[in-house]
Amino acid sequence: MDVILLLKAAIMGIVEGLTEFLPISSTGHLILAGSLLGMDDAKGKVFDIAIQTGAILAVILVYAQRLKAVAQGLPSEPQARRFVINVAVGFLPAVVLGLLFGKAIKAHLFTPVVVASAFIVGGFIILWAERRQSVARIESVDDMTPMDALKVGLIQCLAMIPGTSRSGATIIGGMFLGLSRKAATDFSFFLAIPTLIGAGVYSLYKERALLAAADTPVFAVGLLFSFLSAWICVRWLLRYVATHTFTPFAWYRIAFGVVVLVTAWTGVVHWAD
Repeated sequence: MDVILLLKAAIMGIVEGLTEFLPISSTGHLILAGSLLGMDDAKGKVFDIAIQTGAILAVILVYAQRLKAVAQGLPSEPQARRFVINVAVGFLPAVVLGLLFGKAIKAHLFTPVVVASAFIVGGFIILWAERRQSVARIESVDDMTPMDALKVGLIQCLAMIPGTSRSGATIIGGMFLGLSRKAATDFSFFLAIPTLIGAGVYSLYKERALLAAADTPVFAVGLLFSFLSAWICVRWLLRYVATHTFTPFAWYRIAFGVVVLVTAWTGVVHWAD
């Protein structure tokens, strides 16, 4: 067993778990980390998507009581049915656009320069969102309508551009649409469950010819560390959004994006596409 490869898988899992639900783009960080660690081939890209499932299991664990209540209330409670409908409606645009454009996006946009540029642009959008003076019209996920969910789902599709951040797009987009910071964050987490599980299952099925039984330990290590780091991150983020803005993440995005562009242009670091 290649211990170095397992160590790389653990590092990638930690990167995934810590960045998946923060507005800083897990895909962007995984592309850059994979480039540095030499895990940027076709199998590496499947690995990146597959270990997202570990992060999603952490969300399911954190929200276990809410999800259980929804499941029990489906037969009789309109609120539970509306919640499921909203998540399904929000998930739908990613399915349609992913199937239509996913292959082209992976072929042309999964490059360090694109990632870095999206980091910077997204950072400025977060700064803009935080400086707007607006009053939230939706305080809770339970107050959302299917049309609200559809709008957030359409905004989520912007995250197909690597470096944009799925959580950043849904949280900041939700705030632009009138959701409170907490409602936008909660819905981003709930929307991540079908989105990332669906992406992981589809990617594994589509690229199954690349995989072998010998890959199981590497994927298992990545999933484990993704789960553990995401569990810590989600619990922290839910406390953080109660009293803080996302401005620090915006400045981080801008600074990190500039560093990647400068190192790429000067040749200090060779960022593989």
